[in-house]
Amino acid sequence: MSTQFESIATRGAAVAAGESEARRAAPTLRFSRGVLIAGLAALAWLGGAALTEWWPSLDDWPYTKQLIALKLVLAVFAIGTAIAGYRNEPARANAPVTRTGAWLGAMPWLLALALGVSAWEAVTAQLEWLPRPFFAPPQALIGVYADDYARLGTSVLHSFGLLAYGYVLGAAVGFITGVSIGWSQAVSYWVHPVLRLIGPLPATAWLPLAFFFFPSSFSASVFLIALATAFPVTVLTWSGVAGVNSAFYDIARTLGARPSFLILRVAIPAALPSVFVGLFMGLGASFSVLIVAEMMGVKAGLGWYLQWAQGWAAYANMYAALLVMALMCSGLITLLFRVRDRLLAWQKGLLKW
Repeated sequence: MSTQFESIATRGAAVAAGESEARRAAPTLRFSRGVLIAGLAALAWLGGAALTEWWPSLDDWPYTKQLIALKLVLAVFAIGTAIAGYRNEPARANAPVTRTGAWLGAMPWLLALALGVSAWEAVTAQLEWLPRPFFAPPQALIGVYADDYARLGTSVLHSFGLLAYGYVLGAAVGFITGVSIGWSQAVSYWVHPVLRLIGPLPATAWLPLAFFFFPSSFSASVFLIALATAFPVTVLTWSGVAGVNSAFYDIARTLGARPSFLILRVAIPAALPSVFVGLFMGLGASFSVLIVAEMMGVKAGLGWYLQWAQGWAAYANMYAALLVMALMCSGLITLLFRVRDRLLAWQKGLLKW
């Protein structure tokens, strides 16, 4: 009987050792696949550069040489990443994720981007299957960034300033209002019905009144952005404060805490996860209102730039502005996530972006 148990134990140990070896080998296999995909991405960008060079366009698009140079730079980057990954591959089994490993993880996207740009260029510049001027090739976007960078940069700065004013003001008002509603029954009695009546209305519905009552289009736009931001921040902050465990307050009162301490050191820290959810929602809403407000009355900004480009049928400028807007919005949300992860270290990674 003991011999049978020893045999079973030996087989179990062998299976466990095999699984452990497989787990240790898995990162190396993934790393090898990343090196392969990096090589394919390099070939795709080189092929795209060859397509641009030797397949003539039906029209003489400027900045074609610059597009070829950009493709070659990305191909060199992919080759360098593949070489670095191949050299580090033996030490990859038990090592933590390095910067090279992170770049290798992005190689599938670089490969997809190479194929997408080549297809985009083929159906617009070489074949012209998509009607002009509604669709422009990649060279046209490079031309916008090279020739119209001053106007586009001014629009980005104006939009960022307008967004910062309105978002910070709305977030501050929403945070104070939410804490007040969640803490005080008297404030909740008077403010809650008003919030339920006015809050769900879209901020753009207040456009006519805002541009009538405020002295300038800038101040009216700030008000609309603040209004769009304040509602989700208020609701989520109120929910966070109201949902704090009452035992926290009881323990703090037992230790002699005053109401100000309960608000600043107990209620607000416990409600911060909900507050950041409201800030994320408010940032998305503020971007929508920002573009609409700039299209209606502001004389600068990305919304104004989009309307100007559409009016002149400069669709390449419009696509370039949309790309800048997407990067701007994504960058601000990423920055807000970094702040959240630093303040709420115990919840790092719980909310994904």
